[in-house]
Amino acid sequence: QKAEKGGILGPFFMAFTLVLVSFSCTGPIVGTILVKSAGGQVLEPIIGMLGFSLAFAFPFTFFALFPSLLKSLPKSGGWLNSVKVVLGFLELALGLKFLSVADQTYHWGILDREVYLALWIVIFSLMGFYLLGKLKFAHDSDVKYLSVPRLVLSIITFSFVVYMIPGLWGAPLKALSGYLPPQNSLDFDIQAIVRENAKFSSTNENSNELCEKPKYADFLHLPHGLKGYFDYDQALKCAKEKKKPLFIDFTGHGCVNCREMEANVWSHPKVLKKLKENFIIVALYVDDKTELPENEWITSKVDGKIKKSIGKKYADFQISRFNVNAQPYYVLLDTNGELLVEPKAYDLNVENFIDFLDKGIKEFEKRMLN
Repeated sequence: QKAEKGGILGPFFMAFTLVLVSFSCTGPIVGTILVKSAGGQVLEPIIGMLGFSLAFAFPFTFFALFPSLLKSLPKSGGWLNSVKVVLGFLELALGLKFLSVADQTYHWGILDREVYLALWIVIFSLMGFYLLGKLKFAHDSDVKYLSVPRLVLSIITFSFVVYMIPGLWGAPLKALSGYLPPQNSLDFDIQAIVRENAKFSSTNENSNELCEKPKYADFLHLPHGLKGYFDYDQALKCAKEKKKPLFIDFTGHGCVNCREMEANVWSHPKVLKKLKENFIIVALYVDDKTELPENEWITSKVDGKIKKSIGKKYADFQISRFNVNAQPYYVLLDTNGELLVEPKAYDLNVENFIDFLDKGIKEFEKRMLN
């Protein structure tokens, strides 16, 4: 209501409302800035928050300063209802994405990958038919002829549908890797079947053995058939026993960039080989809602609060130990839990990631000799 009154404060209230609505997706950005600020840094937090606020405030401020530009915008009409309907289809699809994140963090098992893909295929198929004028809603105008923009959009939409269909049988769909449930939630995954039936040499098999059954392995999984842990202490113990460096993957069920890294970087044969043969892997999920037994609760040194779930425990561990709370975040440690090389964040360059792993291996071998 305040925004609709206009004036100098109108854009402020509109921008303020937008920030409140959109804030759920900005936690990693703002959280990182707040951690730096709490650590005593001044310049970086100021620049970060200034850029963050400008992105939200600029459009409203711009049109408030130059209201005449609003007159040049297209007039409302039947086309605007079509835009709203198309955006409605997109909202349905993206709403499933957020439901999927909740489904994974709480382990409800509602939206497996094939169910999710089936819903997306139906939603975008209906959207394609709507663009072609084969589907009409109450407030739609008659489509007397098919315009070029509608035709182009319908072609793009149906092409997207065709692209998704092989995913029902295990195709990786790398372009959508960050927005889909994990591959291991598929009931019928051809790639997984091939991996299970493949015969590896005894050397590779032994190098990929774990010391003991991983905790939480009944509901947490690593991609691409990798074996590893989901508890830091258990993984560090195995690293000491196997005399291998520890690869920590700070990740999350709702982390889009984590899934993109796994689909586009971890899947590379050289990366997979090094992860399998040279490291003990531990994936620490910072957003998992599974409650811990009371004897595993910890009191945070950062905020003094008791951390009772897997996610809160390892989110606190990442912040307190490495002063970072963004994911993905990759850390290489020796058997004493000491850093081998500078940790690495999101980077889709495969060669850079291989170099990161190689440096960690060389530094580990150097320390073992000493």
